[in-house]
This record gives sequence, structure tokens and C-alpha cells, in this order.
Amino acid sequence: QVQLVESGGGLVQAGGSLRRSCAASGSIFMIIVMGWFRRAPGEQRELVAAISTDGSTNYADSVKGRFTISRDGAKNMVYLQMNSLKPEDTAVYYCAAVKYGRQVPDYWGQGTQVTVSS
Repeated sequence: QVQLVESGGGLVQAGGSLRRSCAASGSIFMIIVMGWFRRAPGEQRELVAAISTDGSTNYADSVKGRFTISRDGAKNMVYLQMNSLKPEDTAVYYCAAVKYGRQVPDYWGQGTQVTVSS
């Protein structure tokens, strides 16, 4: 099992920045990809950014150039730096982890609200 605990997030004005952190514990060796998803009110959950164990990254088009995902393998941490935030970035953000051999997340963090005011 893998446990994901998130921190960061909150309320920020448009144009501001926030940093999300996700601490992974447990059977970390099982994980090949970690990422961030979000769900806005009335919308489906969507992938925001993902990072593999080899350091390769993937971003949603809507956040490219504004968000940066990174990981610290020694600390089992994943971060999401969010810059130039827009009101449409308002959502509940979730940390997620994908096991080797899988294509969808197997583990989820508790989710944290990020609200961007105009």
C-alpha cells in the first residue's frame, strides 16, 4: 500500500502562485508515475501534470508554461508549483500515484481546495 498526504493550496488572487506538496509513504517501490489531478465544480476530474521515475513529465494544455511538477526521490515528495493562476484553475486538487504495469492511478491523496479569485 501507498499513502499520499497533501499539503499546500488555499486561496489566492488571480496572477498569484501556490505550491502543492505530496508526501508518499509505504510501498514506494511500486510506483512509476506520480501526478496531480483536479476536479472543478460540475466538471470531470482531469489530469493536470504527471512525472515518471525517469523524470519525464506531462502537462495538460491548459497549464503548460504556468505549472511545474517536480519530485524529490530522496524525500518521496512530489510538488506542483502553480504560477500565473487563473480563476478557471479553481478546483479540488488531488495527488495520485500509478503502480508499475498500470495506466490509471491506484492511490489518491485526500484532495485540497485551491481557489483563485478574480
